[in-house]
Amino acid sequence: MTHADADTPTAGPSDRPGLTPHRPRRRTVIAAAATTAALASPLVAGTAARAAGGGPAFHHGVASGDPLPDGALLWTRVTPEPGADPGSGRGGALDVAWEVATDAGFTDVVARGTVRAAAASDHTVKADVRGLRPATAYHYRFTADGVTSPTGRTRTAPADDAAPDHLRLGVVSCSNWEAGYFSAYRHLAGRGDLHAVLHLGDYLYEYPTGGYGTRGRTVRPHTPAHEITTLADYRARHGQYKTDADLRALHAAHPVVAIWDDHEFANNAWSGGAENHTPGAEGAWAERMAAAKQAYFEWMPVRPSVAGTTYRRLRFGTLADLHLLDLRSFRDEQAGVGEGEVDDPARTVTGRAQLDWLKAGLDASTSRWRLVGTSVMISPLAFGSVPAYLLRPLARLLGLPAEGLALNTDQWDGYTDDRRELLTHLRNRGIDNTVFLTGDIHMAWANDVPVEAATYPLSPTAATEFVVTSVTSDNIDDILRVPEGWASPAASGALRAANRHARWIDTDAHGYGVLDVTAERAQMDYHRISDKTDPDATTHPVRSYRTRSGTQRLERAERPVR
Repeated sequence: MTHADADTPTAGPSDRPGLTPHRPRRRTVIAAAATTAALASPLVAGTAARAAGGGPAFHHGVASGDPLPDGALLWTRVTPEPGADPGSGRGGALDVAWEVATDAGFTDVVARGTVRAAAASDHTVKADVRGLRPATAYHYRFTADGVTSPTGRTRTAPADDAAPDHLRLGVVSCSNWEAGYFSAYRHLAGRGDLHAVLHLGDYLYEYPTGGYGTRGRTVRPHTPAHEITTLADYRARHGQYKTDADLRALHAAHPVVAIWDDHEFANNAWSGGAENHTPGAEGAWAERMAAAKQAYFEWMPVRPSVAGTTYRRLRFGTLADLHLLDLRSFRDEQAGVGEGEVDDPARTVTGRAQLDWLKAGLDASTSRWRLVGTSVMISPLAFGSVPAYLLRPLARLLGLPAEGLALNTDQWDGYTDDRRELLTHLRNRGIDNTVFLTGDIHMAWANDVPVEAATYPLSPTAATEFVVTSVTSDNIDDILRVPEGWASPAASGALRAANRHARWIDTDAHGYGVLDVTAERAQMDYHRISDKTDPDATTHPVRSYRTRSGTQRLERAERPVR
């Protein structure tokens, strides 16, 4: 483990129980199709074999999500008969009963109902259950033709006017099937102290088998073997990911609150296309995006507040609001690195309606903390810093970005006017205790979010940001195929030298975060898994950072929360 930071732990109140990530260039369906027969996943064959006896089966587990004070969204997928695999369109419709109980033995059932599973929704079903008690754990299950699903456990949110003593969330992103095993999910599933798990995007990847593995190899092959572009393809890929035992365990153990990033569609997706999309050869982008969205909403325990998007808001009593963003559906195409157009006020990453919605929600919030789930990093990420008094005139003369040379224009760095408007709004309106929660870049960061990065730390900060690393997707050491820690000292040191608001950077770990929020502070504990290619990988905490209420600054914490 190698990292760069300039902080030492600080004591505080007792705690409660190019370096942008590599993404492959185009992989055509034709090239991938040649390997389809040889690389077909054994999981599909296994699914058919397990259902060979006839009758329905629950091969993809159960899930819950988007907790409310009086309800929870429940999900499952039933395989109605052998051969009715995800994306196949096969299998007749059938009724699926669900029930919710206060105990694992279901002796105290408090809600029940029936939903219809049909090929039109890939035999996935959801039950949006209401009438439950706030801040309460429940057990749930499904039944079809006498066959009962695994049991799941969910938890409702606190009442809107309640003042919970803390909120604890698991935080994950970037889980690439071909790059390793989802051990991070298993460790989070085994924790009994989480209220929910937040997935910040790249829940799955669109690439063909061999298109994006790790260190030049594929740990386990994708299904379908070709790049996914159609509704049937996206359904099949979602189905494959939910055959992973660790992912099923995570969904069964905790409600999952999810947003998408680009790989749920295609690499570097934007409203009108993607880097990893070839119009014509891969069809129209609008059709591909619509197919990906349909499969996502079928297969994920997500309750959209606006049709066709994942931006929405959840509340956890008076302690915290969680504002969830969709940064793919409305954005303009990414600018080139070094191009001054990143400052064009006509360009947007959020879209006007979503940015107004976010600002209004932050304004109206009466909670102590405002958490914002953003799939890409909002803090500036630049190289080649120059003195503040020279930066803007040089940028104007050379046509470069006014906030420095951005490394990754897929982030908020590529849409600086949206970022400036949002951060200025936070400062001008006196909105404090805003914490951005981020994934995407396969590294762990702990950032102050400055209004003017060039003059930090003398200038004010508007918020803080915790960036979690990937579950399996490659980071710098993987890309260079060097031993862990070999390249990180130089990479982390260079990044921190150019980005003084970054309090800590870890470029070579895989794992997850655990966010614990109290009235006094919000703390992120960063956890590392031992080896993403080992299905039995262990885990341990590597660093903790917190922001105290009212400060908009990070400090290192001595230990993880207990």
